[in-house]
Amino acid sequence: MTGSLKTARYWHTATLLNNGMVLMAGGLGPSAYLASAELYNPATGTFTPTGSLNTARDYDTATLLNNGMVLIAGGYSSSGALASAELYNPATGTFTLTGSMNYARYLHTATLLNNGMVLTAGGYNGSYLTIAELYNPATGTFTATGSLNAARYYHTATLLNNGMVLIAGGTGPGYPVGGTLASAELYSQ
Repeated sequence: MTGSLKTARYWHTATLLNNGMVLMAGGLGPSAYLASAELYNPATGTFTPTGSLNTARDYDTATLLNNGMVLIAGGYSSSGALASAELYNPATGTFTLTGSMNYARYLHTATLLNNGMVLTAGGYNGSYLTIAELYNPATGTFTATGSLNAARYYHTATLLNNGMVLIAGGTGPGYPVGGTLASAELYSQ
């Protein structure tokens, strides 16, 4: 056993930071979408509050960037699918807004590429998405990149040793009847 979260939550993100702490952010609580965030300290087994997200969200992605900051992108809230993104700064314990994705989405993937950019792919926003975008930490902007061959969410995205990203499985149009995907595809930078 270890310590307990300060706030009960699910569908949140958990990101291992460069300092060894784990950032737990957002999610859904017993009665509302959450903007709160906490840090888990493995040395003490305790959770402590940290800054709050600008937008309460679940089903989003959290990606540790090469500069040590965490990119929180998309997700779902009481207003629906989100395009907004924010950055968590471990040095200050604060979240600040950054450029928004061009398409609102949740249940997508976000993969840190070897060049430091983040590939966001697929997801759902009332429609199954083939759309992929790249986040550039240097400019704080998202730009369109090649589309997936198959619309999908609940898929996986894995950076391979050769720098390509393997996108595999998930669900697509027709889910839950016949919409489970066996297909896979590769993204090349």
